[in-house]
Parts: sequence; C-alpha cells; structure tokens
Amino acid sequence: MNLALALAQEGASVGLLDADIYGPSQPQMLGLAGQKPESQDGTSMDPLWAHGLQAMSIGFMIDVDSPMVWRGPMVTQALEQLLKQTNWQDVDYLVVDLPPGTGDTQLTLAQKVPVTGAVIVTTPQDIALIDARKGLKMFEKVGIPILGLVENMSIHICTQCGHEEYIFGQGGGEQMCRDYDTEFLGALPLELSIRELTDSGKPTVVGAPESRAAEIYRTIARRLAVKVAERARDMSAKFPSIVVQNT
Repeated sequence: MNLALALAQEGASVGLLDADIYGPSQPQMLGLAGQKPESQDGTSMDPLWAHGLQAMSIGFMIDVDSPMVWRGPMVTQALEQLLKQTNWQDVDYLVVDLPPGTGDTQLTLAQKVPVTGAVIVTTPQDIALIDARKGLKMFEKVGIPILGLVENMSIHICTQCGHEEYIFGQGGGEQMCRDYDTEFLGALPLELSIRELTDSGKPTVVGAPESRAAEIYRTIARRLAVKVAERARDMSAKFPSIVVQNT
C-alpha cells in the first residue's frame, strides 16, 4: 500500500486491489472502513479514493466482523469480479496486494491477467524466507518476471537509546537475491510509527512524508517504476499457462 501511495505521489495514476479475500485489510489501512463502492449501472463498481489512490477490496462489501467462509472457487470468482468489474480510471499502475502463500489467488491472477511483474516481500529470518522462496519459484513457473525483493522489519532502532538490533536476523533478503539473481529493492525498519499510522488510516508515505521510512518507500517505488518501464510492451495476448510438474 505504501508503495502504491509512493507511486501516486510521483504523479502516476495508481489503483490498489486488495486480493486478500479472506483477510481484507486495505479499508482500515486507507481510512475507508465502513464505506461502500457505488455502481452506476448495477453491474460494475466505482473504486473508492483515498490519498489520491483508487482502491477496491472485498472488505468494502462485507461487515468487518464477518468471516469469509468460502472455498477456493468462490475466492477465484470474487477476485475476478473485483478485477474486471471495477471501473479503474486510466491507471498507470494497478498494484495487487496478494495474501501470503501460493494458492488459488496467485494462480488466478497468473492465468487471468497479463502481469508485468511481481515484488516479493519477506522478513529476514529463515522461516519467512522459506515461504518467500516458494513464492518466487511459483511466479517463475507461471512466467511472471520477478521485479525484486523488499525486506520488511529488517532492523529495530530503539526510540529511547538508539540501539540497533536485528530482531529477525540479518542479511536474509540480500542472500536470497544473490541466490536467485534478483534485485534487492530495499529494507524497511521495524518501527512503531509505521504500525500506528497504518492503523489510523494514514500510512507512512502520507502520514509522515518526511520520515526515513517514507523515503525508503519512495526510493523503492522509483526503482520499481524504472523496472516496469524497462519491461513495457503489449502483453494483451499473453496469458501464461500453468504447468504442474515434479522438480
């Protein structure tokens, strides 16, 4: 979400799709909780706007306390409706916030949308990197380029004494990038203000634009914009096939 907001601050028209059907969090994080999308024709929906960003989430259509007790096919159908029945307004970038893992949501996206590239987000410790490696290999199998990796909660700096501590380990993301020949886009700190601002509906990039974390987000966003521009081409007819094999 902060990357999407950073792209918007650079002057781009940006849409953000919350593809986590089971746990939609974007409404709360964008300060849009309780709001509903409007429909002019009874079929398509207009995205909601926050901080110059177009947003769509299943969370706009359900009560915050309602669990999504759905099987895979229903999740797939919901994701397709959010993608195809939202009136995105001339977006330069459509950023899709995926849930963790390599399940139905990821495969549906790979099959139904010509994706420009994927950004892997991980924390430094070995347990998280196991899942991040699986995600990277999945995108490679379905022909989606890896734009790079972002390491979250990389370091904690004590607000009282300034002591730096690598709570989740050090260098895990950079090592993974070396192993898979992909770009290390940046590292974000474990910081109280990021959590506080996000919970309040004013994420770091707009809530604390002069902060160190906001500058890191903007740096990552600029690098992503360059990498996307390098790959710009007509992909309207390119839909990767899914091949399951033992490796």
